Amino acid sequence: MRTAAFHTLGCKVNAYETEAMEQALVAAGYELRSFEERADVYIINTCSVTNIADRKSRQMLHRAKSLNPGAVVVAAGCYAQAAAESLKEDGSVDLVLGNQEKKDLVRILEAYFSEDAAPAVHVGDMREAKRYEDLSANRSEEHTRAFLKVQDGCNQYCSYCIIPFLRGNIRSRRPGEVRREAERLAANGVRELVLTGIHLSSYGRDFKNKEEREDFGDGAANLLELLTLLDSVESIERLRIGSLEPKIATPEFAEGLSKLKHFCPHFHLSLQSGSNATLKRMGRRYTAEEFKAGVEALRAVFPDAAMTTDVIVGFPGESEAEFSESLAFISEIAFYETHIFPYSKREGTKAAAMPEQLSSAVKKERAARLQALNAERQRAFRTRRLGSVQEMLSEEITEIDGERYLIGNSREYVKLAVPLTALSEAPETNCLYRGKAERFLDAEILLLTNVSKT
Repeated sequence: MRTAAFHTLGCKVNAYETEAMEQALVAAGYELRSFEERADVYIINTCSVTNIADRKSRQMLHRAKSLNPGAVVVAAGCYAQAAAESLKEDGSVDLVLGNQEKKDLVRILEAYFSEDAAPAVHVGDMREAKRYEDLSANRSEEHTRAFLKVQDGCNQYCSYCIIPFLRGNIRSRRPGEVRREAERLAANGVRELVLTGIHLSSYGRDFKNKEEREDFGDGAANLLELLTLLDSVESIERLRIGSLEPKIATPEFAEGLSKLKHFCPHFHLSLQSGSNATLKRMGRRYTAEEFKAGVEALRAVFPDAAMTTDVIVGFPGESEAEFSESLAFISEIAFYETHIFPYSKREGTKAAAMPEQLSSAVKKERAARLQALNAERQRAFRTRRLGSVQEMLSEEITEIDGERYLIGNSREYVKLAVPLTALSEAPETNCLYRGKAERFLDAEILLLTNVSKT
């Protein structure tokens, strides 16, 4: 029996695809091992969103070969797609698989072993990718929560982003396939689904006709209809969505979500900058005013929803005035959490060739100012929950300062804890509990009291 080990870099889509490849290898008779163990095959699911991601991908490929010089090292994913020719010459890499070839991992390995082949490249032209690939994950390493990939590709072509070139144009998974995988995950004990994709808001826009979306009942033509289709899957208690473009957040979209029994009011709207001048250089297709209108539409229906976002600081040409404008806008929106990324040049993008590239010192200083605001807003959002009844989906039992707790998250993705001593019966993971948010257990966790299982 051959052994295999995986390492994943990058986004939640990559995490999903790694799980699908793991399952394919197990079905083919491979034994999975942790990455630091000696294995016959190492698969690194790479990322190429920045030059730093490229470097980390190379480092992990070389690390794999050092763990077992005789192993087959496979570079898969976005960096493999972007740098196929250079990887072909890399002595640490034996096989290169692009994004459309991940589904063929077992077949490619079988061919490699049977032919004792030299390093081989299997990377297709993403411009020719027209349909969602046949790649699915039927179980989850996390018993409670599972990612469910429903879409791939992006048509936005923002000036700083290489991903549309590496993932191709938008391709939506047929709603019936999504529903069937959701049912399989539920049957395996998963109670929370997180829909993910490269550009999730575009789900369904590539369907050419009714037949392409009608393989399960009435099908689904857009993200809201897909969520509605999944809302009735038995045993699924929570539905979450990944990153959204702000223009999808219309009053009609918000009203439709409010009718879903299991939808969690946690919205990740990708901002990147609160300055219109910076947004224009980034090639983003909205203004700060349109972003704010989207937030207001959601909050009109979900008044205390968790709003999170991504922000790039130090984009080429970002003046101090533009950054201050962005900082003020972020403060006004009052996000629960802001993911902060100092701009990192990515060769091959328009932004990489822009004048006025800012120094690392400037980017670091601006990121620190934004991080201070982020910490303040996170504390305020959690504080507002004190004294209220919260619902926790339990995920694990852990020890904090000598006491054992049942840990989970609220519907808004606030981390909660229940002391095991406060429970009248044996603690269970993957169960819903309700209790009063009494106080902070630490900076990130709220303690629940008067707890009951629902």
